[in-house]
Order: sequence, then C-alpha cells, then structure tokens
Amino acid sequence: MFQFGGSKEEPTIKLCSQKQVCRYQVRFWVLAFEQNPAYNHYTALIKFLFWTGCRHGEAFALTWSDLNEDCSRITISKSCNSYMINKGTKNGKRRVFPCKQGTKIQELLLSIKPKTPAPKQLIFTSKTGCPMRTHTLFHVWNKQSTSYGVKVGVVLDLANRGDIPYLNGYATRHTFATWAIASGYTPDKVAYWIGDNVNTVLKYYCHPAVSSVECPDF
Repeated sequence: MFQFGGSKEEPTIKLCSQKQVCRYQVRFWVLAFEQNPAYNHYTALIKFLFWTGCRHGEAFALTWSDLNEDCSRITISKSCNSYMINKGTKNGKRRVFPCKQGTKIQELLLSIKPKTPAPKQLIFTSKTGCPMRTHTLFHVWNKQSTSYGVKVGVVLDLANRGDIPYLNGYATRHTFATWAIASGYTPDKVAYWIGDNVNTVLKYYCHPAVSSVECPDF
C-alpha cells in the first residue's frame, strides 16, 4: 500500500473535472486542519479519508471491532447515512483494506485507538462526541450558518484566500484512487480497496494525464 509523501515540486495531475489534488496539497490541507482550533478535532478523519479513499458514510460507521488488534486490517462492511442509520456498503460487498506495518494509516489508527475500546465504539465522532453525519463534515469542510453569521470551514477558507482551488469533500476519494493508479496499482486492486467496480475506476480515475506522468515515489 502506498502512502503520500514527497515535495512541493511534484507534478499536479490537472483534470478537467478538478476532482483531485497533488500530494503537496493533501499535506497542505491536513496542516490547515491541524492548525485550526475550531476544527482540528477532525484531522484524523480527514487523513483517513485521503489515505484510504473510503466513502464518507463508510468511515462514519467504522467501530473498533472493524479493525484487528494492530490496526493493520480494516473491515468495511457498512455505511451510515444522513439519518445515522447503518446500512450495507454502496455495492453491498464487504471488503478488507490492508494497512501495511509502519504506514501512515496504521500509525494514525494506533495513535487514536483507546487503550480498551468498546467493540461498538465509533472510531470517528463529532467534536461533541456524537456520531458523524454528512452535514457535520460539510460544515467543517465548507461552511455553516450560526446565530453569529456564517462560519467558514477549513477548505473553503483556503480557497477564499487563494491558497488552493476549492474541491468538495469527495476529492479525498478521487485523490486516493487517482494517485493509486498513477503509482502503478492495477484498476482491479484499486477498485477493491475503494469498494467500486473496475469499469468505474477505468472511467473516472484512469485519466490520460495520469498515464502520462511519472509514477510518484510514495
């Protein structure tokens, strides 16, 4: 399994759909979350989404019983919708996401794992400890209306300042899949990791610009 790394000079794969970002921008976004006092609680979730390509609802539904003891395997078998109702994954299939020993994703999960987690304890929750919902992530990412006015989220704030073009929350999934393909992983393997089918991967993530760049050294 690859992991993000490298320098600011690495090439950005420019897409007409503007759905994914380069590795430098990923780190820039993560740093922005880490340094934001109002939203730094969500940094682990943002990293997880970028490093796994997991659908948001699937991440929201994950409990510690879905991980093995050393956090090297993540079983994804359910998703949480906007009404906090758990259901199956989008394609109805269970999959196991591997986390190689010593990778950033494994170290992240180990760092946030409680000493004795309850089996049904959610891995990712809101700042107040409630289950994550789609609108919660939207508020953190984009904006929310409050009694004091509009509170701008982390990514929209970066875009408003001209630091990085605005992309919606599913840029996390698109970025993982596109860079996995660019790193030389086969479409069938990427499709399994993200819980999609090969045709979708070939259609949306194997862009001409991806196949023409040098594979990054992750």
